[in-house]
Amino acid sequence: MNITLVSRQTSSEAHIVPVVQTDTLSDTLATLSETAGIPAAVLQNDFKANAKEVLPLYHPDGRKMYLLGLGKEPGSMDWLKTFREFSFRQKDRLPQSVHVDLTSFDAAVVEDVVLGIRGGGYDLRLYQTDKAEGPVFYSDAGQLTIQVAEDQLAAADDALGWAEAMAETQREILDLMNAPSNYVTPQTLADWAATSGERYGYSVTVFDKDEMERQGLQAVLSVNRGSDLPPRFIIAEYKPAGEGLKKVGLVGKGITFDTGGISIKQSANMHLMKSDMGGAAAVLGTLDVAAKLQLPVHLIGIVPTTENMVDGRATKPGDVVGSYSGKTIEIIDTDAEGRVILADGLSYMVRNFQPDVLIDLATLTGSVIATLGYHAAGLFTQNDELAADLLTSANKTGERLWRLPIWDVYKEDIKSDVADVKNYSGKPLAGAITAAKFLEVFTDEHPAWAHLDIAGTAFADTEFGSQKNATGYGIRLLIDYLRS
Repeated sequence: MNITLVSRQTSSEAHIVPVVQTDTLSDTLATLSETAGIPAAVLQNDFKANAKEVLPLYHPDGRKMYLLGLGKEPGSMDWLKTFREFSFRQKDRLPQSVHVDLTSFDAAVVEDVVLGIRGGGYDLRLYQTDKAEGPVFYSDAGQLTIQVAEDQLAAADDALGWAEAMAETQREILDLMNAPSNYVTPQTLADWAATSGERYGYSVTVFDKDEMERQGLQAVLSVNRGSDLPPRFIIAEYKPAGEGLKKVGLVGKGITFDTGGISIKQSANMHLMKSDMGGAAAVLGTLDVAAKLQLPVHLIGIVPTTENMVDGRATKPGDVVGSYSGKTIEIIDTDAEGRVILADGLSYMVRNFQPDVLIDLATLTGSVIATLGYHAAGLFTQNDELAADLLTSANKTGERLWRLPIWDVYKEDIKSDVADVKNYSGKPLAGAITAAKFLEVFTDEHPAWAHLDIAGTAFADTEFGSQKNATGYGIRLLIDYLRS
């Protein structure tokens, strides 16, 4: 599908007109009725511009017009999801050429509309062998024309560029997250990072198991003990030319499959644990987009990646393991493995790169889902300024965050009798908070560290399938933060 920006209406086979639910909706529909050739009263009665409401209209010559409701005061994510669901549901009906009329809106919505329409073409059937030929609109011959006001063309062109860069990366990240673990291994993530680095000109270093042993990444290695597949430790660095660039370090949890280890999970939803590398996906995707768009920021991404499997060699509850930081960890629950591998990722980042800002992302706890559901990720930080900046980007992009406490009173829950720290409190409460307190131990008291628990937002119910699937959460949020 090719996308063109124009300031005048084209003769496309289908027109999409987004409509916001405002106090002047009746007037808006009266104007549209003239174009549609339908009495205003009919439109006013049949279309209320509710969120995701669709009213198809047909011209005598066969051309289509879709009125697409956006509800009241739609935000960035509302625009994106409305156009994505519309495009996905209608993709087999859409003709080769489609026109979207955005002349009544600011150019900024172009980014959301393009991400939505590109996203609507996503195909979750990665390994099905009987797929029919794809929709003509999403073929190379497809043509999307977006009309904006004349004075919005330059800004719209910038927004289109950003959106195209983001959409390409998000599609690849969705494929990585939706693929089963026999297709996506720690080496797969390393290969993806290396390919991206070669394509967009940033460095990628991958430690194999032997090098990880030499480096003393004992915490990651302890989680890997039950797996036949060797771990990897990915270090990606994007450093554009220029002086005084802010240095931002990102660390992502890369568990490519999580059985829970000896503290094994129930079988009911274990197949979804292919998604436990959502933090790694967000970090790798952010590096890819930042380098592609040449953002003026020094960005380092670290991804410790392994499976967490059950085996005679697997780490057992009660074991004490080492870490890159030199601190010892008592393993209370082997299903709290994500924080254990992040411990080495955070320590390595702080001690080797000294970033100005340090952010980790992980599908870490069920506790954060119990607290926030599937609509927001948990934000933990002692730094009010960093919290404010991340919340601003979250509100802008619609990738929501909610700040939760990280008070020192919770240190008691990770105190060990035999080691420097334990990986799990053993209590059925405050699990997301105590996990954050565990991670904090390995940040060397970094003054600008934030932990994002994305367990409820990285994999969710979407229009693409009957089971939970990848959302790509975190990339838009982080890119907006970095742009700011």
